[in-house]
Amino acid sequence: MSADLPVELDVWKAVAGRREYVGSLPLAGFTRLVDLVESERAGDCRVGYRVGFDRDPLAGPFVELQVEADLPLRCQRTLEVFVQAVRLHQRLGLLIDEDAEAALPDGYEPVLVPASGLIAARDLIEDELILAVPVIPVGPDSAPIEVRFEPKAEEIAAANPFAVLSSLKPKP
Repeated sequence: MSADLPVELDVWKAVAGRREYVGSLPLAGFTRLVDLVESERAGDCRVGYRVGFDRDPLAGPFVELQVEADLPLRCQRTLEVFVQAVRLHQRLGLLIDEDAEAALPDGYEPVLVPASGLIAARDLIEDELILAVPVIPVGPDSAPIEVRFEPKAEEIAAANPFAVLSSLKPKP
């Protein structure tokens, strides 16, 4: 087990050695993720991780990610900042070509490994965190706002596509 996550690592050597990396990284270091969270609060946050490489007799080589983070998000209902706890556990099947994706069992997500065999495990962590960010963040304490809009009479008349025909009809 190693505490330091290398910038790039050789996937096949990591699988052969059943390597495991455990530690934490500053949230501010995930450049793509910082654009989705409240960046002024991101400096205080850390992302805990466990990245383990192994081989499954059925699925072949895989990387197992366990990620924990508290993401500061802006509620789109109240515009207040809230913290969303994210706890992820994901198995990623390591593939050398796209055709092997069909052979992955349920519970595995595919990762296409480049010909060099080098991947950035930090990018895998960031990808999973980005997928965990809701499209429209809503704080747990915000209540839905009941708003009803009644259409105006001219909007109702304009909504009838045959209303124009009544003006063409000859008047007696």
